[in-house]
Amino acid sequence: MQARMDDRTGRQVAIWLISLCVLLFVMIVVGGVTRLTRSGLSIVEWQPIAGTLPPMSQAQWLDVFEKYKLTPEYKQVNRGMSLQEFKGIFWWEYIHRLLGRLIGLGFLLPYLGFLLRKRLDRRNAWRLGCVFLLGAAQGAMGWYMVMSGLVDNPRVSQFRLTAHLGLAVIIFAAMLWIALDLLRPSEERAATRVRLSAPGMALAALVYLMILTGGLVAGIRAGYAYNTFPLMNGHFVPPEILMLDPWYLNVFYNMATVQFDHRLIAWVLMIVVPIMWLATRRAAVSPTARRAANWLLAATALQLSLGIATLILRVPVVLGAAHQGGAVLVFAASLWLAHALRHPAPAAAPDVTPRAAAAMR
Repeated sequence: MQARMDDRTGRQVAIWLISLCVLLFVMIVVGGVTRLTRSGLSIVEWQPIAGTLPPMSQAQWLDVFEKYKLTPEYKQVNRGMSLQEFKGIFWWEYIHRLLGRLIGLGFLLPYLGFLLRKRLDRRNAWRLGCVFLLGAAQGAMGWYMVMSGLVDNPRVSQFRLTAHLGLAVIIFAAMLWIALDLLRPSEERAATRVRLSAPGMALAALVYLMILTGGLVAGIRAGYAYNTFPLMNGHFVPPEILMLDPWYLNVFYNMATVQFDHRLIAWVLMIVVPIMWLATRRAAVSPTARRAANWLLAATALQLSLGIATLILRVPVVLGAAHQGGAVLVFAASLWLAHALRHPAPAAAPDVTPRAAAAMR
């Protein structure tokens, strides 16, 4: 294995990883549609290999449908559903799982190819190996989440849903960060960090926290309550925020508290992101950092608009899925900015005007 990858191989690996990030982004959006259409519990078995093919005959469709009829969701929510209606929810969950399989194969096969051809250095071989293990854990987490909705209560645990979403975003972040490392020329990678590096990482962490609180909002369907903005039914802090006892249960089970926490982080980002944007205009940062700050500002504005519209219109499927995808775009932009802020702006070219040359003489 090479001590260090050459820049051409680095670009190839980076393009591969960014392509997988795009696929994972699509999968996260489809996951949002699956949740909003209540399709996630339509496939009651986890068959990583055999489940690759959908039902191919009427008999197979009837068999899958009969298994679904045994679930609490069918008995309590969808009793009397026709086979045709069942197919509508089945396909969303099937596409979601199929995308997971495609991403897994799309990662593993090229990764093994790079390893066998000795195109990866030791550091990146290990980093990418860890990403693959995270992907395997994500598949198991997905099934662990589905299992929670196949018992008495026909809805998945908000904790498992949030963990499933959070792990997907971590995998996205890991692949994007490695790709950004590889796209930066070797001489720039050795540069010292600038003073905005720590705030940039803190901002990315705050966006990730926002995504986790969004998972809790989705898990307990808190988006269907307090459908007003900027106040929550006339209050900045709703009076129901501490109605559960002991108090800490409110953070995870109380719709008022969960939605307030999510909104609060959105308000903070509404203030912090423009401040960071201004800071990149005044500090000695690279042009890449300034571009990333521009994209972060635009993505944040779009995401806040989507969030408000989704809330006021009581979470229509299209807007809800777009809002989930928008969160990933904001996170990607914050990671790009955090990565770019690890390096200072290129040194200014020396003044070679005639007046400067005369002064040097």
